[in-house]
Amino acid sequence: MTTAVRPDAALWRLGGVLIMGAVLSILDATIVTVGIDAIARDLASPLTTVQWVASAYLLAASAAIPLSGWLTDRFGGRAVWLTAVAIFTAGTLLCGFAWSAPALVAFRVLHGLGGGLMQPVGQAVFAQAAGPALGRMIGVITLPATVAPVLGPMLGGALVADLGWRWMFFGIVPLGVATFLFARRLLPAPRPSGVREPLDVRGIALLSPGLAALVYGLAEGVLVVWVAGAALLLAYGVHASRVPSPVLDLGLFRTRGFAVASASTFLLGASLYSSMLLLPLYYQQVEHASPLRAGLLLAPQALGSAAVLLASGRLLARFGPRRMMLAGIALSLLGTMAFTQLGSAPGGVLLTLSLLVRGAGLGAATAPGMTTLYGSLERSRIPRAASAFNVVNRIGGALGTALLAAILHASLTAAVPAPAAFGTTFAWALALSALTLIPAFFFPARSIR
Repeated sequence: MTTAVRPDAALWRLGGVLIMGAVLSILDATIVTVGIDAIARDLASPLTTVQWVASAYLLAASAAIPLSGWLTDRFGGRAVWLTAVAIFTAGTLLCGFAWSAPALVAFRVLHGLGGGLMQPVGQAVFAQAAGPALGRMIGVITLPATVAPVLGPMLGGALVADLGWRWMFFGIVPLGVATFLFARRLLPAPRPSGVREPLDVRGIALLSPGLAALVYGLAEGVLVVWVAGAALLLAYGVHASRVPSPVLDLGLFRTRGFAVASASTFLLGASLYSSMLLLPLYYQQVEHASPLRAGLLLAPQALGSAAVLLASGRLLARFGPRRMMLAGIALSLLGTMAFTQLGSAPGGVLLTLSLLVRGAGLGAATAPGMTTLYGSLERSRIPRAASAFNVVNRIGGALGTALLAAILHASLTAAVPAPAAFGTTFAWALALSALTLIPAFFFPARSIR
């Protein structure tokens, strides 16, 4: 009996450490949004400059993701992940000591490089270590993506209000140090590597700035930037088809399970996850909630996601990826419907229950994609797959967020009352969410592993 439990216990410990890292990287990407005004005042810098505090992290993290697969293959997941945590923690500490806005932006670049590597490398390390157990433990590596974005504004609001903006960074440092120390003990030692492929320098020169430009251009609504980013990504596609070892292997998409899961990930990012931008905006701009209160109002969605993700292994084993995916999308659609009626002032209780249902749907729709994606590949291909998966997720999220932000802006510019404008934008989010049903029907009926 003891020997049967021990492998899972080790995986749970490993997963706990990797969760800490993933939460840190996502938390720090969202936590600063509530402190921008305070930073601008304290550093006597214009808001247009201080906005780069958030953008610098986004750009650096996006540029780092394509490198994660090659680095993991070359140096091993343990070494890369520990280095990423160390860079992230050092960047966090330096951000807290920043003496000017340009210095803070520079330290956020360092911060973002570490944060951008942590999530894909952590996913690869866990997927390789879990092997056949991945299906029943998939909630471990999917939990941070749904819970951390809600915790960020809550924690940031509390720290800024009580201690000042520098503690948005100082408060994270002990967690980063603890994560590093636990990881040194618990991360598995790298297996002997096979052939070490040379770094695809030309591919990196196209892919990393292309992804960063596309994500930034879409997030900021700068047409020339995102068009340039798209052009670089297209150029990378041509390049990758002509070289034997591209930094991001597009051949992965010829695997049915990977292709279906990637399409689902792209659409989920473009529809369900991007609409998470609207929720805190609605509560802060229409309901006039503080960042802390807005975070508390969003807590039911995080609770719904967490509950389902923690049970996702059993649910996948019982119902299979396809049915769980379809059920998750249906719940997400149901939980979004009340927000399409914001112009009619639905009650707070209804919105709270809707968020709980929506969160459960997000959790149920996330786990099957990860299981199918990693379960369809040999372990040796998982690091490159994690890199590609996170690139697809970033692009989908950026496209969806840009679209919904443009729709909301157009409605508000047309003098539509704010509640009705948000309701209209959520209706578009609902329509986009329905598109995720298309790849869901192509998921396997039973788990691959």
